[in-house]
Amino acid sequence: MAKTGADVLIETLIDWGVDIIFGFPGDGIDGIMESLRTHREQMRFLQVRHEESAAFMACAYAKYTGRLGVCLATSGPGGIHLLNGLYDAKMDTQPVLAITGHHYHDLIDTHAQQDVDLDRVFMDVAVYSTRVMGPEHVSNVTHMACRMALSRRGVAHINFPIDFQSMEVKKGHPSPRGKHQGNTETFARGAALPCKEDLRRAADVLNAGKKVAILAGAGALGATDELIAASEKLGAPIIKALLGKACVPDDDPHTTGGIGLLGTAPSQLAMEECDTLFMIGSSFPYMEFLPKPGQARGVQIDLDPARIALRYPVEIGLAGDSKRSLTELLPLLEYKQDRSFLKKAQDGMKEWWRSMEERGTRADKPMKPQVVAWELGKLLKEDAIVSCDSGTIATWWARQIKAKRGQKFSLSGTLATMANGLPYTMAAQVAYPKRQCVAFVGDGGFSMLMADFVTAVKYELPIKVVIIKNNVLGQIRWEQMVMLGNPEYGVELQPIDFAMFARACGAVGLTVTDPAKCSSVLEEALNVPGPALVEALVDPFEPPLPGKIKPEQALRFAESLARGQPMRMRIATTILEDKVKELV
Repeated sequence: MAKTGADVLIETLIDWGVDIIFGFPGDGIDGIMESLRTHREQMRFLQVRHEESAAFMACAYAKYTGRLGVCLATSGPGGIHLLNGLYDAKMDTQPVLAITGHHYHDLIDTHAQQDVDLDRVFMDVAVYSTRVMGPEHVSNVTHMACRMALSRRGVAHINFPIDFQSMEVKKGHPSPRGKHQGNTETFARGAALPCKEDLRRAADVLNAGKKVAILAGAGALGATDELIAASEKLGAPIIKALLGKACVPDDDPHTTGGIGLLGTAPSQLAMEECDTLFMIGSSFPYMEFLPKPGQARGVQIDLDPARIALRYPVEIGLAGDSKRSLTELLPLLEYKQDRSFLKKAQDGMKEWWRSMEERGTRADKPMKPQVVAWELGKLLKEDAIVSCDSGTIATWWARQIKAKRGQKFSLSGTLATMANGLPYTMAAQVAYPKRQCVAFVGDGGFSMLMADFVTAVKYELPIKVVIIKNNVLGQIRWEQMVMLGNPEYGVELQPIDFAMFARACGAVGLTVTDPAKCSSVLEEALNVPGPALVEALVDPFEPPLPGKIKPEQALRFAESLARGQPMRMRIATTILEDKVKELV
C-alpha cells in the first residue's frame, strides 16, 4: 500500500522515539487519524475532551520525561484551543510539537469554513511554525520540527492541510535539490560546558563571598548531589524556585525551601543578608525577592546564554548544563570554615517546619487547607509524582508538602495558568504507569477542565485528584486585598459536588470535612486501584500569607477591610486566631 502524507508524518515521529500523541479528532485531521489507526501498534493516541488538555499533557509529558511531547488538533478552533497549554510549554522551555489541520489547500485564504492560518497564529508561541505544502514536503518539515523543539527547548508547529494528508507520496525526489536532502532522526547533543576561564573566575567570586546564597530552579532538577556538595563547600543555603521544588529534598539541612510569596521566611532572610548570589538553572521572575542592586555579587549557571543576568546583574555567567557545570566547578571551590550563615538559615528552618506542622495539624473547623496538604505529604509514596494548579493551592503545595528524594513535582511555572493540574497528572501517569500520580488542585482550576477527569476513567489511569474546595478564587481575592487595598469582587464560585461528579464519571469520589478524618479519607483514595477524587471542604478565609509580611502589605490589607471587604470581621478574626495559635 502506498504511503500517504499522514503516514510519513506518523512514521517520522516514530523514528524520533514518539510513541504517544495527545489530541482530539476533527474533520481537519481525518487523514492523520487514519494513519494513527493503521499505526496503532506503534503509536498510541490518547483522546482528550478539550484540546487545551492535550497541550497541557504534551507539556507535562516533556517536563516529566525529558522527551518530546506531541499534541494534535483539528483546523481553526481546535488549533486555537491548544494555545494556552503551548504557551505553558514555551514559558517553561519544554520541547513540544503541535500538529494542526487545515482545510483543502486550494481554499486557504478564501473565507472558507475554519479558515484560520494557524501557522501564522502560532508564530509567537513557536520556535518553528510551518505549513505543509504537499505530501513530499512532510518528511523534511517533520524532521525539522522535532529537531527544533528539542534543540531550542520550545514549541514547534506543523499545520497540515486535509487533502495533503491522504495524498500518496510520490517516489523519487520532488525537486532537483530535494534528492540531496539529509534529514534523519539524529539529534546531536552538545556537552553544554562553560569554558575553564569562566569557571575559574566564577570560583573566585564564590570563594570570596562570606554569605553565599544559592538559588536553584528547574534547570537544576538533575543536579541534586552537586547542589548539596556546592552548598556544603560554600556554607550556602539552597533556596528553591517553585519549579525547582524537587531539586533538593525538603528534609535536607542545606535547603531553606521556596522563595517569593509562596516561599519561606528563612529563604527571604537569606536573600536579604547574602553578599553573593549563585543562581543555578533558574529564571525566577520576581526580582523584588532577590538581593537589592549592589548588595551582592552574582554568578549564574544557565543552559541558555540569553538568560544570563536576565534577573540579576551577575558578574560571571556560565553557559551550560547545571549538573556538568557544577561538576567542573566543585573542585575549584574552597571549603568555608565560617558556617554561621548556613547555621542561621538552618535554625530558621527548624522553626519554620515547626510552624508548618502546627498549621498542618490544626483541629479547627472549617478544616484548614494546610491540614490536607500536610496529611497528603505524609502519605505519598517515595516515587510519587505530584502536579499542582495555580492559585492559593500552590502556596499549600509549596510549603506543606515536603519533597522527598525520588519524587517529582511540577506546575505551570512562568505562565502560572490555571487548569493544568489534572492534565499534568494524566500525562505523568501515562509516562509512568506504575508510579503514584497525584493532582493537588483548587476547585477553580479543576472546574476549568474537569470534563477530562473522565479521560482518566476511559483509559484506566489510576490518578488521584485532591481538590481543595473553598468556593472562591482565593489567590485573586487576596491579591485584590493585599496588593491594591481593594475589597474583593467577582471571586466567589458556585459550589460543585465534585465527589458526585467523580462517581458520575465512573470513578471513586470521596468528601472530607473533618480534619480528624482527613488522613484516613486520603489514604482510602490513594489505595483505590483506579482513578479517585477527594474533595476537601476547607476554610475559605484562610489567607496564603507570605513567609515574611511587608508593612505595605499589611497596610493595604487594612485598607481593604476599611473600604467594605465582605465578611471582613471573619477574615480579620481568622488571621488573628492563626497568629495567636502559633504563639501559644
